[in-house]
Amino acid sequence: MQSSPHAPRTATGTTLDAAGSAPADRAARRAVTVFPLLVIAAGVAGLALPGTFAVYGTDVPYLLGVVMFCMGLTMSLDDFKGVARRPWAVLLGLVAHYVIMPGLGWLIAHLLHLSPALAAGVILVGCAPSGTASNVVTYLARGDVALSVSVATVSTVLAPLLTPPLTLLLAGQYLPVDAGSMVTDILKTVLLPVIAGLVVRLAAGRYVERVLGAMPWLSSLAIAVIVAVVVAGSAHALKSAALTVLLAVVLHNGCGLALGYGCGRLARLGRPASRAMAFEVGMQNSGLAASLATAHFSPLAALPAAVFSVWHNISGALVAAGMARRTHRTPGGAEE
Repeated sequence: MQSSPHAPRTATGTTLDAAGSAPADRAARRAVTVFPLLVIAAGVAGLALPGTFAVYGTDVPYLLGVVMFCMGLTMSLDDFKGVARRPWAVLLGLVAHYVIMPGLGWLIAHLLHLSPALAAGVILVGCAPSGTASNVVTYLARGDVALSVSVATVSTVLAPLLTPPLTLLLAGQYLPVDAGSMVTDILKTVLLPVIAGLVVRLAAGRYVERVLGAMPWLSSLAIAVIVAVVVAGSAHALKSAALTVLLAVVLHNGCGLALGYGCGRLARLGRPASRAMAFEVGMQNSGLAASLATAHFSPLAALPAAVFSVWHNISGALVAAGMARRTHRTPGGAEE
């Protein structure tokens, strides 16, 4: 079964339809399988060769710009029309995302007595917009992909307005936060590249369609390099902080997934939409968090984002597989 021309397209460049065609299934599974492995390899390289990668710390914002430009290329006006069709559900997803994850970041940093740099890094991850892989994982979970795309789009567009003040409010007690400068950085590294990609897509759609298949790999490569640079910058502190950071990330991501799903169920959105809510809340744009932490705090503060980049893709794929199996066990695959 071929995808409709108006089928939702994920931020990784994969066109998805509600029925779930076999080629799209294979592409989505390949994305969530290969990407974590690539990022893990990058992290190991950064740890083994810190001198090689650490010197590229100032290039992280440009690498993030590449990721967001690729995201813009995969977007269309239909993504924004989807917001107008379901404003209540999108608003709920947006509020849940920017309330639950920042709050969890602050709470986890407090409960684990993290150092100021790590605390600020965990909180900054929580204040970032939705992760670029959340749409693919929602698809694998047999969730509401259209809602996932809409929430991810809006959370990204609003990041310059929401991420800096939330970071100032929650992380300001740990490290100085220049919210004004952070707004400028997000505009330059996130919003402008996304808009540029969207404009190119609208102006040269036929030509862009031919290269969309390469977008997931280009984005994945850029994020992997970001992780290698971040890990290299804090390699000296990684051995002592690795377990603490991993615990913080697992708690942050796991609680976000659970609470996001719970919000959807409490709002009676139905199981597919609740699955989308789980991944839109629990998966973060860790590349943005790593870039901002490196620029505004320290390489150590960017470490939680690097670990989150690996973990949330692994956990997302595992949770999605469990949800999909539950769907298949339901008579006729029916959903609420």
